[in-house]
Amino acid sequence: MSLQVEKLEKNMAKLTIEVSADDLEKALQNAYTKQRKKINLPGFRKGKVPRQMIEKMYGPEIFYDDAANELIPKAYSDAYDESGLEIVSQPEIDVVQIEKGKPFIFTAEVAVKPAVTLGQYKGLEVDKISSRVTQKEIDARVQEEAEKNARTVTVEDRPVQDKDEVILDFEGFVDGETFEGGKGENYPLTIGSGSFIPGFEEQLIGAEAEKEVEVKVTFPEDYHAENLKGRDAVFKCTIHEIKAKELPEIDDEFAAEVSEFDTLEEYKADVKAKIKEQKQAEGKEKQEDQAVEQAVANASMEIPDAMVETQVRQMADDFAQRIQAQGMSMEQYFQFTGMTAEKMREELRPQALKRIETRLVLEAVVEAESIEVSDEKLDEEIQKMAERYRMEADKLKEYMGENEKKQMKNDIAVQEAITFIVENAVEK
Repeated sequence: MSLQVEKLEKNMAKLTIEVSADDLEKALQNAYTKQRKKINLPGFRKGKVPRQMIEKMYGPEIFYDDAANELIPKAYSDAYDESGLEIVSQPEIDVVQIEKGKPFIFTAEVAVKPAVTLGQYKGLEVDKISSRVTQKEIDARVQEEAEKNARTVTVEDRPVQDKDEVILDFEGFVDGETFEGGKGENYPLTIGSGSFIPGFEEQLIGAEAEKEVEVKVTFPEDYHAENLKGRDAVFKCTIHEIKAKELPEIDDEFAAEVSEFDTLEEYKADVKAKIKEQKQAEGKEKQEDQAVEQAVANASMEIPDAMVETQVRQMADDFAQRIQAQGMSMEQYFQFTGMTAEKMREELRPQALKRIETRLVLEAVVEAESIEVSDEKLDEEIQKMAERYRMEADKLKEYMGENEKKQMKNDIAVQEAITFIVENAVEK
């Protein structure tokens, strides 16, 4: 294999890769071996047609695609290593020459990691962290816990109130006609949940059990059903059952049930400590976001489109895996949400660009400040990871290849760069 590297504009490069005629011939023979079982010619048993006869009948091009597909991955991988470039995109492959008896030549156009010119990243202004906890916040958190531990009781002596759970029948009409999806029986609905279109749930407040009530609404302009967008509708509803939450008394007994403490006073003190801890963590995260955002804005770099597209594809693939882990296919997701693959990629593009710029700037800070991650620090992080996955650290380390360890060190260094920027920031 031979390689020529041509630097292009906007941090792009073209690799021209040449594979010997001998290697091409081997790949063509392999392609013939794979395909001959599928080819029939009069006078020959199936799978026994000589290659020369097939090429004479169909042309030598019949094996070119398979041969190219065999040669390109390894040749590109070798060229990737030999080029010495920091390639940050998938290659755009173009076959230049493929012909029996001649070298196989193809090009791979790739994005190269852009250089970053750092601006100010020390002395940046960030908001002060406020960890003050008010009594109102403590009471609200305790109330949340009480609602989690509430029991649901059937109500028979009053009409529907906000936050009640009701069981109802409903049927909708537009211009006096029913429509698809507008009918439900014994449907559970929590008033105020926002499950139905705006205005529907509020009109059920005051309704009495087993008495029909009319609910008049207008479908939103962005409603998923085209035939209902912006249309006025009337729903005839009958409440069959009204249920309400009965909250426990907030006292020492309640505190003992929901916590490890014996008294309400001790429980509230713990709630206060946890809120304070949460505020400190959120404040620190906000400072990091503010400082890094400024450092990125102060830097300059030229991001190639191919690098962004590669990041977009990676993010889309990650999203698809999460959706599939929930038991849904991407086709189902698109159907339910009205999203398309193209629209998703467009929406991901700004996030992808921001992610790239942020990483590049932080890596530049790592280099500028000579931040290094020791093997001991790596071992600490592996230990934490092992605890999360309930594994032995030594076993986890054995499973990790050198590239994974190197990437992990890079990630730790980037996080330390964030810490460095924040520690050198000024609170305002």
